[in-house]
Amino acid sequence: MIVRVALALLLALAAAPAVSRAEAQSPEERFRGLPPEKQEELRRRYRELQQLPPEERQRMQENLARLNRMSPDEHARVDENYRRFREMPPEQRQKILQQWQRFRSLSPKEREQLRESLRRVMNADPGERRQILENMDRWQRMTPEQREDARQRFREQLQERRQERQEQRRERKQERRERHLDQKERLRRH
Repeated sequence: MIVRVALALLLALAAAPAVSRAEAQSPEERFRGLPPEKQEELRRRYRELQQLPPEERQRMQENLARLNRMSPDEHARVDENYRRFREMPPEQRQKILQQWQRFRSLSPKEREQLRESLRRVMNADPGERRQILENMDRWQRMTPEQREDARQRFREQLQERRQERQEQRRERKQERRERHLDQKERLRRH
């Protein structure tokens, strides 16, 4: 009987997925198994983390929790984006980090408006998306004076369209009034 139980246990262990040694080790054992330079790097990063304000540490913990909740596909996309970021030239990475800081300094309402604009761009058909991106690029290359001129032209065009719509509404209203009077006249004659 004991032999059968032992044999069944061995077969179950053989059939079960293997657990890697790293998963079986405690975090402390894994740390001690690292090369000294990697241990020192982790110590340095830990000290840097401890220097952050509590709100920033909390935000990092929330981001880590969100990362851990991601599906494998989402996690793979994040890993790929991070890999591409690390492969960028330092000046390009710096520019992206500056843009990220500018985004983070926006109010929650402004960030949501920006996200909604990005969703509209990403959901646009390819031709429209290309035109939007070209316009954004052109806008970035403009001087502040050129941008103000463009804003003024846009406001003028908007005002013209409003006036045209008002005129069309007045014309339709006048046409309805005339039809109504014609109908009244016809009814009066009969």
